[in-house]
Amino acid sequence: MSHVVAAQPPVEIPVAGTADTFPVRRIYCVGRNYVEHAKEMGFTGREPPFFFMKPADALLVVPEGSTGTMPYPSRTADLHHEIELVAAIGKGGRDIAAAHAHEHVWGYAVGLDMTRRDLQGEAKKLGRPWEVGKAFDHSAPIAPLRPASATGHYTKGAISLEVNGASRQASDVSLLIWNIAETIEHLSSLFELAPGDLIFTGTPEGVAAVSRGDLLVGRVEGLPELRVRIG
Repeated sequence: MSHVVAAQPPVEIPVAGTADTFPVRRIYCVGRNYVEHAKEMGFTGREPPFFFMKPADALLVVPEGSTGTMPYPSRTADLHHEIELVAAIGKGGRDIAAAHAHEHVWGYAVGLDMTRRDLQGEAKKLGRPWEVGKAFDHSAPIAPLRPASATGHYTKGAISLEVNGASRQASDVSLLIWNIAETIEHLSSLFELAPGDLIFTGTPEGVAAVSRGDLLVGRVEGLPELRVRIG
């Protein structure tokens, strides 16, 4: 038996400081998971967490010490940055209790949830899915992973984004509305998680548009930084 079309290679993220890689299965994203970001998007309060997805091949993997290039996507005039802490699942399961959730996390990375905000906004108004605004090619730049055995599990830690050297987003992981363990508890009640899954855990306030030529530098305390230039 043979493939009738060419099989696509797996999507893999490097593990910082090693020759190892992390093969990616699915990408889950948490919406509006910092209080101040929820406010700037017109919402308040601790609403139940909600999720959307990006395809694995939406990742733009940027090696440590390098600057990736993200092509400015088509059909938008309002491309926004959203800096996020990404949790990588190493042990699968469903209905995972928050008290045991960290046992399922292999490691962490810095990621960007890039968004065609105008297309997302139009989809919201029409009650349509968000894929055109969120799940396009190269919409998920990511830096190398670092294992939780080296970083510990994130309940706090500075998270920030600079654009052309100017601060755009600055917060702390401790300000997540739903922390990582609670997020895994909710998510695993909806989907069976598996090794290779990524969870983009939400972005703090300060999201804004970027233009061609802009240099984005994202950081989470204790992780390799993410550098991306908009092409």
